[in-house]
Amino acid sequence: MSQICQITGKSVMGGNNVSHSKRRTKRKFYPNLFVKKFFLPSSNEWITLKVSAAGIRNINKTGIEAALQKAIDKGIIQ
Repeated sequence: MSQICQITGKSVMGGNNVSHSKRRTKRKFYPNLFVKKFFLPSSNEWITLKVSAAGIRNINKTGIEAALQKAIDKGIIQ
């Protein structure tokens, strides 16, 4: 599975390491991902999602079903 949050859509970003002498070399910034299980009360089942820390806060704030519906509407989840 790729390094993409299934709720927010955050993915790997590119950038530079910058040394003291200002030399630049390419590097990657990875999102803070976790594999978490969430319970869906409507269908009475557990689902496993790969979510970022911001995605977990989003789920805690809006609820799992609202967060899933927003991700489906944005096209992050099929």
